[in-house]
Amino acid sequence: MSISGINSSLNQLNRAQSLQSQSIQRIATGSKHPSAASGASDYAIAQKMQYNLGGIRQSTANTQTANSMLNVAGGAVSNTISSLSSLKETLLNAANGTNGTTDVAALQESVNQTLSQINTNAQVEYNGQKLLDGSQTVTVAGIDGYDNVSLGDMSTKGLGLTDSQGNSNINLQEANGSVSGLSQALDTVDAALNKALDQATNIGAAQQGMEYQSANYTTMEENLQSALSTSDDADIAAESVNNASANAQSQMALFAVKQGLQNFSQQMLGTLNNHSRGAAYNMLS
Repeated sequence: MSISGINSSLNQLNRAQSLQSQSIQRIATGSKHPSAASGASDYAIAQKMQYNLGGIRQSTANTQTANSMLNVAGGAVSNTISSLSSLKETLLNAANGTNGTTDVAALQESVNQTLSQINTNAQVEYNGQKLLDGSQTVTVAGIDGYDNVSLGDMSTKGLGLTDSQGNSNINLQEANGSVSGLSQALDTVDAALNKALDQATNIGAAQQGMEYQSANYTTMEENLQSALSTSDDADIAAESVNNASANAQSQMALFAVKQGLQNFSQQMLGTLNNHSRGAAYNMLS
């Protein structure tokens, strides 16, 4: 075989090995375009889709974690609403006019315990963050922008049940069972209840919005994943056939190269032997 024949076999070997390498890449990555070399524009489109998919998935995760945080806050507010309902029952009991001094003192102790429970509810935390002390705003980041959910101060001070010094605005002993004193205490509790109900409503509305967003994100992800699969998913069965074919071509080309080198070597050796014999003959003659 001549040098040109060997070069031709080498070129065939390189092409076969290149095809095999590309096929292996497609099988390994599951992508028709594992790199820009396999199609620059198609590769760019697939990468942009992957980029958008990542954003959608993180947006879904953000709504889920924010919803979990609001679940915790909503549960605490619900407990506060129950505490306020219990507090109103206690005040109505005190207003009945049949209670003695000892009874009023016991009812006041119940009021104080309820106020303490409301403050405990306001100290609820999520991931180390206090939710209902008036300092928290839940920010939900998504591919379509940001949503902020403000959480109010659900402490007794924030609800108007205690003053700025922490002293209770509901003192049954000072009211002495008077209608005006107890009526004012009931108004204070009603105002606190309305504020807590507003907070519960805001949290519920925000959670409904997040559920709607999450459903949208899920639909977007499914549609985009389907489009990406259609345009970029490798046909593993077909690539396996291509890989086997490229491997067979590579083996044949490699065999041809070896045979060519062997034939060329023998030809060169024969030529050298002829030259040697000719030279020896010339010397003898």
